[in-house]
Amino acid sequence: MPKVQSTSGPSGGRRGRGQHVSTTLAEINVVPLVDVMLVLLIIFMVTAPMMQAGLQVNLPQARNPTPVTAEPIYITVAADFPKTRIVQLDKDEFRVELLGERARQALLLRDDKSVFVRADAVLTIQDLMSVLDVLKAAGIEKVAIMTKPREGRS
Repeated sequence: MPKVQSTSGPSGGRRGRGQHVSTTLAEINVVPLVDVMLVLLIIFMVTAPMMQAGLQVNLPQARNPTPVTAEPIYITVAADFPKTRIVQLDKDEFRVELLGERARQALLLRDDKSVFVRADAVLTIQDLMSVLDVLKAAGIEKVAIMTKPREGRS
């Protein structure tokens, strides 16, 4: 709505007395806001599939793998474990020293007390045994090591 301003000034001349109608912009222009929001939406839509939660693990191969039928807890040990000492319990990453307590808490309310360890194929047996020792010290007895079926001829 146009705003009426009085323009009488201290000079008292003819120009200073009277009223002047100015058209100030009283509405917010939302077009730039919508443009920015659409650009952000496109950026998030493009980058969301690239952000995968979890560790990349190359499982070792076995000749006769047994299929998993239970709802176990998965512990993932990545290839960089000897340097970082980080493991993943389902979706949570933390240092291996905390694994025993976290696994015990996760198994507390479950009927099936089994834990599956997904270790990268490049890990040494000593690295795997350090994780299994932590689980055994926490009182977890049912531990299985995950593998994938052997590719090609057996």
